[in-house]
Amino acid sequence: MKKSSVVAVDMFLKGYNCAQSVLYAFSEELGLSKETALKISCGFGAGMGRRQKTCGALTGGILVLGMRHGRGVNDGKEAMETTYAKTQELMDQFKAKHGSCICRDLLKGCDLTTEEGQGIFRENDYLTKICKTCVQSVVEILGQI
Repeated sequence: MKKSSVVAVDMFLKGYNCAQSVLYAFSEELGLSKETALKISCGFGAGMGRRQKTCGALTGGILVLGMRHGRGVNDGKEAMETTYAKTQELMDQFKAKHGSCICRDLLKGCDLTTEEGQGIFRENDYLTKICKTCVQSVVEILGQI
């Protein structure tokens, strides 16, 4: 079985977005079909629909934490508190490593909502130089927490 970070990076390099790649890597463990994992996380890529807010790899990781620890119908509030604490830990470790949790900051101000920004993204190979590293980091941090 491939290591989760390898699976996530493989999916990312195949063209799935950052959030999809992270959730997909944990789908089997979480009892999600691969198709459901890809669809449910699709809108979170590129900082939520290319709005470049919270990094999509992070939001994918938060989905993983919610599936692992989140509050369901039969769970008490302590499950929610646990999920919040683990989410904060994920975000804090990510920020310590990458300097920000915000997609636009990570991409040095490159605006993915414009053709010009998408061109800058491609020309500078931010996909492999920045985003791939973020996907890998989130999966590794999840493995620690």
